Amino acid sequence: MKTLLSVRNLRAGYGESVVLEDISIDVGEGEVVCLLGSNGAGKTTTMGVITGLIPAMAGRVTYQDADLLRLRPHQRVNAGIALSPEGRKVFPNLSVHENLLLGSYAPVARPHRAAKLEEVYTMFPRLAERRVQKAGLMSGGEQQMLAIGRALMACPKLLMLDEPSLGLAPRIVMQVFDAIARIARTNISILLVEQNTHAALSVSARGYVISGGRIVLADDAAALRDSAVVQQAFIGQSGHTDAAPSGHDRGSRRHA
Repeated sequence: MKTLLSVRNLRAGYGESVVLEDISIDVGEGEVVCLLGSNGAGKTTTMGVITGLIPAMAGRVTYQDADLLRLRPHQRVNAGIALSPEGRKVFPNLSVHENLLLGSYAPVARPHRAAKLEEVYTMFPRLAERRVQKAGLMSGGEQQMLAIGRALMACPKLLMLDEPSLGLAPRIVMQVFDAIARIARTNISILLVEQNTHAALSVSARGYVISGGRIVLADDAAALRDSAVVQQAFIGQSGHTDAAPSGHDRGSRRHA
């Protein structure tokens, strides 16, 4: 499998505070890879460096064999990198349709706008039903579908999903991850950041575990499910994985 994204020995943070130290990950063409870790482990910072929102202090990031760190954020979008951010961050006073149109602002995506709209509305019929509704009036689950749909409007080769299960009830998590599995079948590469290990590993081929800003484990999904490191990090304290689609959500994360 050809490598689409390669991160090598990445060091990054905020100001003088170092969050990531010696991070190395790969995502192949058409592959789903998850990055697992608890709050504050460095998952979102890793995504921020890849999108260009956070500068790298050291290391290399290559995308399609080119130096990604030389590109500005909007150039990375045009190159085929799209992010569905943590917390969804939809535009609350714009309609569903308007939010989706904003996802296709990049020059490479504009010619495909109509086809992508049809694709997104087919994948998420709820969005089609509510296309004229303001996004701020939608449920958390609907907003997450909108955030993913907006990212798809950019015609990505690499789709990055940051905590798509955050704040959602188990039945909605199942719907969101079913959509992620369908997207994966279209040969779009996916980098998935999640705390929900069961859901993430169910759709991923491989994964990395990040702790304290370092990769502490890398393996295929089946091996990670049985790993003592994963068991201790995500199961040991509570007795079950957090917010697994077939389990029970934590109260602070549960709403539709």
